[in-house]
Amino acid sequence: MRTPVVMTLGLVFAPCALLLNLISTLAPGWRLVKGFRNQPVDVVLFQGLWDICREQSSRERECGQTDSLGYFAAEPVLAARGLMVTSLAITGLGLLLATLGVRCWRDEPHYVLAGVSGVVLFIAGLFSLIPVSWYNHFLGDRDVLPFEESPVTAQVSYSLVLGYLGSCLLLLGGFSLALSFAPWCEERCRRKEPPAHPRRSSISTVYVDWPEPALTPAIKYYSEGQHRPPPAQQPGATGKPKVGFPLPQPRLKTSYTNPVDVLDGERDRAARSQGASSRSTRPCQSSLPCDSDL
Repeated sequence: MRTPVVMTLGLVFAPCALLLNLISTLAPGWRLVKGFRNQPVDVVLFQGLWDICREQSSRERECGQTDSLGYFAAEPVLAARGLMVTSLAITGLGLLLATLGVRCWRDEPHYVLAGVSGVVLFIAGLFSLIPVSWYNHFLGDRDVLPFEESPVTAQVSYSLVLGYLGSCLLLLGGFSLALSFAPWCEERCRRKEPPAHPRRSSISTVYVDWPEPALTPAIKYYSEGQHRPPPAQQPGATGKPKVGFPLPQPRLKTSYTNPVDVLDGERDRAARSQGASSRSTRPCQSSLPCDSDL
């Protein structure tokens, strides 16, 4: 697996920042003082956190100059000593954690350890930025950082610039490594999510639970040419309330009845034939001659 870009940037910025802060802490070049009376024009003093050096263009630099004005007892100098040393120690710890977290010898990086190293390096950057900014703020103040009266002037020297650069690189490298927490947080959030969750209802999504109507075949209500109401409409029936749209009902066909009984003539004819047959079979009991005798 390729090393993420944020980890690569952090591993590049942090060692550079450590080197710059180390030079800034040890080198006597936080402030440059020049313009002394009764001294050659090219004589300058380089004041740092631990030493004061005198330099002249025609001679070599001479360090270990006496502090007659109490420069080393000033609060910005004392605070810068402690904070810069602390920043260097924390930077070393952060680099150790970053090396273990980024894993040059493993398949996947340790995101949590790399993120912790980023936080540590960011704190180290703050520890180095505070004294550098504080010293720069009182650079020309004779009451806080004493130096000779006018026409002597004080200027920013190279160690202060290196301290600014190292602090900014530490902040950038720490922030870059702290972004390694993102994959770890994403993985933790995926584990906490349930495998399947119902869809959240919104304004545009409305769920309506329509009851299913109990439909009975329509032919059941039409038997023998008579229309019977559904069970829910019959008197005395307590059915469910109607749901949905009413079904169209077929119209009843009008039945036509013949007022004249077509069987009346048949009945008369059958009665006559039956009466005739009964007379022919009946015996002749009167004195008149019967039809059979004729």
